[in-house]
Amino acid sequence: MEVYEAIKKRRSIREYETREVEREKLKRVLNAARLAPSAKNIQPWRVIVVEDKGLREELAEAAYGQKYLSQAPYVIVICVNEKECYQEHGDYMTSFAVDGAIFTDHLTLAACAEGLGTCWIAKFNERKVKELLKVPEPYRIVVMTPLGYPAEEGRDRGRKALSEILYKDIWENKEKGWE
Repeated sequence: MEVYEAIKKRRSIREYETREVEREKLKRVLNAARLAPSAKNIQPWRVIVVEDKGLREELAEAAYGQKYLSQAPYVIVICVNEKECYQEHGDYMTSFAVDGAIFTDHLTLAACAEGLGTCWIAKFNERKVKELLKVPEPYRIVVMTPLGYPAEEGRDRGRKALSEILYKDIWENKEKGWE
């Protein structure tokens, strides 16, 4: 699948088939994510691939009962070392969340290109997830996503037009002609 097609086609999937994902597909998806850029190319992420059904169910509970997290054959947990990442992102924070988000975006687009579904899960009890997965300090859990074959198309929630979000040079100059 061509990259623009994957960008247009990717949806948040909340229903999964029970069939297993081929190991080669999983490997290609993880490799695509591994190639993501990070601030100063530090690559501060570590990834946990959760396959155990009981553990996936516990993660769903730690995500405030989002049961679909346990339906897919895998939950991918993206962890970022906040101490290792770039410390001066915008002069007000570290790059841990941005680095983790870029990694996750690469992962979700690669999964879509492979015919797989994902769903960014950002609402979870980080302390519980870290405890379940034995994630050491100073790693932070940025996001979790189920990964498997979709049992639904996902909903197109629409997007704002480019003309609604685009400015030229300064904030006050709303850019026209991009409809």
